[in-house]
Amino acid sequence: MSWKKEIDELNMRKSLAQKLGGKDKIERQHELGRLTVRERIELFFDSNSFEEIGILSGIASYDSQNNLNNFTPSNSIIGRGLVSKRSVIFYGDDFTVRGGASDASIWEKIIFAEKFANEYELPLIRFIEGTGGGGSIKSVEKRGFTYIPYNPGWDYVISNLSKIPVVSLALGPVAGLGSARLVSSHYCVMVKEISQVFVAGPPLVEKVGEKVSKESLGGSHIHGKNGVVDDVAKNEEEAMDMAKDFLSFMPNSINFLPKREETDDPTDRAEEYLLKSIPKNKREAYDIHPIIKGIVDKKSFFEIGKNYGLSVITGLARLNGFPIVLLANNSQVYGGGWTTESSKKIIRILDLAQTFHLPVLHLVDNPGFVIGTHAEKAGTIRYGARALAAIYQMDIPICSIILRKAFGVAGAAHMNHSKLRYRYAWPSGDWGSLPLEGGIEAAYKSELIGSENPALLKNNIINKIEAISSPFRSAEKFLIEDIIDPRSSRIKVCQWIELAYSILKTGPSSFGYRP
Repeated sequence: MSWKKEIDELNMRKSLAQKLGGKDKIERQHELGRLTVRERIELFFDSNSFEEIGILSGIASYDSQNNLNNFTPSNSIIGRGLVSKRSVIFYGDDFTVRGGASDASIWEKIIFAEKFANEYELPLIRFIEGTGGGGSIKSVEKRGFTYIPYNPGWDYVISNLSKIPVVSLALGPVAGLGSARLVSSHYCVMVKEISQVFVAGPPLVEKVGEKVSKESLGGSHIHGKNGVVDDVAKNEEEAMDMAKDFLSFMPNSINFLPKREETDDPTDRAEEYLLKSIPKNKREAYDIHPIIKGIVDKKSFFEIGKNYGLSVITGLARLNGFPIVLLANNSQVYGGGWTTESSKKIIRILDLAQTFHLPVLHLVDNPGFVIGTHAEKAGTIRYGARALAAIYQMDIPICSIILRKAFGVAGAAHMNHSKLRYRYAWPSGDWGSLPLEGGIEAAYKSELIGSENPALLKNNIINKIEAISSPFRSAEKFLIEDIIDPRSSRIKVCQWIELAYSILKTGPSSFGYRP
């Protein structure tokens, strides 16, 4: 008695599943410039490490003798594998079968992957390509009935955001539920000219009077700049590398601390150029990126959201090997002032920091909220107040270095002032409720009008105001804890990060992560 016949059938069925939607559909996928899901798995995971779950699932037909006549595999592939020797859970859409639509996916597989990642506390990777929704008109006709929409497994989608790292890549057209799943992630990426994201595709949009292509409707040139996705890759391989880089900073779940990596970058590295990084002219902009590189571990800065909310810079980095979240103002855009878009960006990165116990290094040059009619129409104060709330909700360590400006409500948001202020300033520090020199004409209007030499009087007033606004005057009153040589910034924050990690606590945040 042997089970060889059954094993032969098992191998035959697995072989059929490997063929995806068939040769013609695979060729079509390649013609569109996209890899198949199995090619992506081969590229993404450590060699021979991916273990598929549910490979036998699909739609089968049988002859009169109950022999397998035809088999179309499920277009949802799930499993577990190693990425940089680390276990992660995976599911990916197969566009060669019904365009990735859920009526061919067996939605229980997607839920299984979400549940597996949740219960075993492992990062979840989604390769999304298709609708992921309720199927097509033809599938409704075949069923013979419609239903009130619901989202199976969405409880796990939301729960996972507050428990494990979730990364989603848009690797083709993504619509409906697929697009909702894409953005319900801690980090999501599109591929330039390959992927598009929309609530509904061009045929439905045309019904409401707008004729568009997939690219003009939801290309990366739109969503890479509006905050729908975090980053845009030039090809699929770069998108996968971005996902791996992001994961390298993350713990497996909220019940672990982020892992420290060995570094050969000395903590006492002092970059001479930092002494000249901030211009003497307070109105002159400068590039913040060299300052970031001069402080964090070499080659460790991983910027997130580089194409939107441009007046702030956010990302992940390391200090002496310890992962951190980095937040900085970008003086080259709106002088570094907070806009509606940048406030949303700040909220997102701080929610990530709070959820996964990542201390925050804040490099501050904030002239305040951006002002004017455009700012008011965009509801800047509403979203700015939410960003301020995110700062005050955090219970993880934050260290701020005031590089230059800190004015008004937004400037006050450089940290929660009611907690210990682990804070430094550079000698270029300039702060207050508003820039003093900007109001001289209004404050001294009558004196200037009555002066025999108003130019001289104004110059004398400016000199007096500049002396009063010196950061050393604030230090005398202990209104700034320490003014440091910019070149010593790295060693100062590397000392801080050792203290910060010694007090970090694992477990859930006091509030859940919001997509």
